[in-house]
Amino acid sequence: MINSFLMIGQSNMAGRGYLEDVKQIYDEQIKMLVNGRWQTMTEPINFDRSTAGIGLAASFAGCWRLNNENEQIGLIPCADGGSSLDDWKVGGALFENAVFQAKAAKQISTLSGILWHQGENDSFAGRSAEYYDKLDVIVDAFRHELNVPEVPFITGGLGDFLSSGRYGNYFTEFKEVNQALQKFAKTRANCYFVTATGLAANGDGLHFNAVSQRKFGIRYFEAFNKKQTVIMPPDNENELVTIIQDRPLTPTEKIAQLEISFARGKLSLDDLERELILINTSLKS
Repeated sequence: MINSFLMIGQSNMAGRGYLEDVKQIYDEQIKMLVNGRWQTMTEPINFDRSTAGIGLAASFAGCWRLNNENEQIGLIPCADGGSSLDDWKVGGALFENAVFQAKAAKQISTLSGILWHQGENDSFAGRSAEYYDKLDVIVDAFRHELNVPEVPFITGGLGDFLSSGRYGNYFTEFKEVNQALQKFAKTRANCYFVTATGLAANGDGLHFNAVSQRKFGIRYFEAFNKKQTVIMPPDNENELVTIIQDRPLTPTEKIAQLEISFARGKLSLDDLERELILINTSLKS
């Protein structure tokens, strides 16, 4: 049975890291939910906008696989860029869609965790003062609707770069949101906070860059695996990212990657056939 994880929040959960800045993670045992069915994960996973890119979920899944070599993991992408807590209110479109997608996934998997990153759109105009209470209602409702009262809920901190980016004037309360997230993790059962300390942004000063998203995913897994808040970045997070990205591909995965490149116009038919011959020859030798 696949172990699945619901991805919810706004753009930094969906991912805005530049695709060309990191090596792609490809593993046939990492799935993503598409049209109610599991497909092999490719990035971007959470295509909420045309600007979708690298998020934290791929390295989270890669780290999960290092610790569960004989099992499959599935990602349920439901994050939506620019969304506030009010947009995620119980009964709203985003909430109902995530519940629908998660229930569909539960028919073919075990829901093992909820990954949340959100808060930028509640970091101004006094909204941070209500953050804890609003999130409390939302998390309770997800657990109730999905019949998973003890499912782990992992949330990450907002980046320290927010106040200095091009949109810095809009995020005057991001520290207060981080405090609310940490309080939530401390006071609610099976809820854990992950620090964003040391992570960097794209040029917009708003979205975590691809390299940082890879590290963030490692930290999320650390919190999930150890069932504890992660205040300090793991010493080996860079090493783990390298191991996950450089994992040797199986022959089947190599063929799939070639076919993807061909379908995207990055590989000619002659080159595809030549590479396939080399793979098949190596299998016979």
